[in-house]
Amino acid sequence: MEKFQEIYQRAAQRKGSEAMLEQLLYAPLSNKQLKCLPDDAWLEEFTRKVFQSGFYWSVINSKWTGFREVFWDFNVEKLLMMPPDMLEQKATDERIIRNFKKVQTIPENAYMIHDVAQQHGSFSQFVADWPSDDIIGLWAYFKKHGARLGGNTGPYTLRALGKDTFLLSRDVEAYLRGHKIIDGGLQTKKSLNSAQHFFNELQQQSGLSLQVLSLLVSYSVGDNRVGIQTTEA
Repeated sequence: MEKFQEIYQRAAQRKGSEAMLEQLLYAPLSNKQLKCLPDDAWLEEFTRKVFQSGFYWSVINSKWTGFREVFWDFNVEKLLMMPPDMLEQKATDERIIRNFKKVQTIPENAYMIHDVAQQHGSFSQFVADWPSDDIIGLWAYFKKHGARLGGNTGPYTLRALGKDTFLLSRDVEAYLRGHKIIDGGLQTKKSLNSAQHFFNELQQQSGLSLQVLSLLVSYSVGDNRVGIQTTEA
């Protein structure tokens, strides 16, 4: 396995200098900051990521004001009281992307958030307290208890709202496969455990967040040299 310094120096070389690389790195929120997020924010971001799956993200984002209007700013308590016939009506509203199966995930994920909040004080508290050295365990929780939150949907929601996580982006996956850290299916238990172990090792060597390490790994490979815009890693 490569050492942290090898990955860092290659990423810096590809980006032109250490100074240029550092400008591209950004840290996650602190646990204290995460705990201050309203639980409605999680429902909104889960929904955004569910709808972005299979669509151009720009299309979903252009409709987002309409989503917020139709679903009461993703107020969890209001949505829990919504009768099924009202959900069906909202699913046909022209202000949103009219995909009933994806619309159904909104109350389902609202129930998950509510249930977790009942046990842990708030959903944000639950997420903030989850240890980063087992972040794949939180991914698995979302997949098991939420609706359409498997694959990259859960991890990308965590990244969007500031929870420390690595991402299995195309560049990160290419690195892990190229260095024989994973093989076979990307979302298998074996691959996920291997990826978590790899990032935990890097974290022990560097003291950096999983988020920064994930970015560094992605910048060290692939088509993201100086002057080329990258996808989120």
